[in-house]
Amino acid sequence: MPETATHVGSGKVRELYELDDDRLLLVASDRISTFDVVLPTESPDKGRVLTGLSAFWFARTSELVPNHLLQLRADGRSMECRRLDMLPIECVVRGYLTGSGWKDYLASGEVCGHRLAEGLVESGLARGDAYRLVQRHALRAHEEEQDFCELVRADDEIA
Repeated sequence: MPETATHVGSGKVRELYELDDDRLLLVASDRISTFDVVLPTESPDKGRVLTGLSAFWFARTSELVPNHLLQLRADGRSMECRRLDMLPIECVVRGYLTGSGWKDYLASGEVCGHRLAEGLVESGLARGDAYRLVQRHALRAHEEEQDFCELVRADDEIA
């Protein structure tokens, strides 16, 4: 008998289901999202690729830091996860200077407080620290860039 899953949310790429009080099911779709817009055309098996990459890195880093992954489902796109309190922060690492990072670089020579080399070009190799933190206030919410030091201070105040 299949277990009952209650749909509790949709992200740009993933669907979230509650299995019980302790477990969630994250299902990666084939939807494509770019610059906070979900495109109408899907990419076949993208969800399986994303789930496979996630599972690889969760397994690879599990000795360094515990994570929420309990098991992968046979469909290749679903992860059964431990329910945890969410810290709504996304870490974005970019090798190329584009989008809001490019705008910040033009204005200040920095991306999220990190000074980059002079003379970089739009969509070119960042050649430096192209790491930024963004905070989400709700599923599907627009991301808001955050300063790393401010997030650490806020986390210390919460703890």
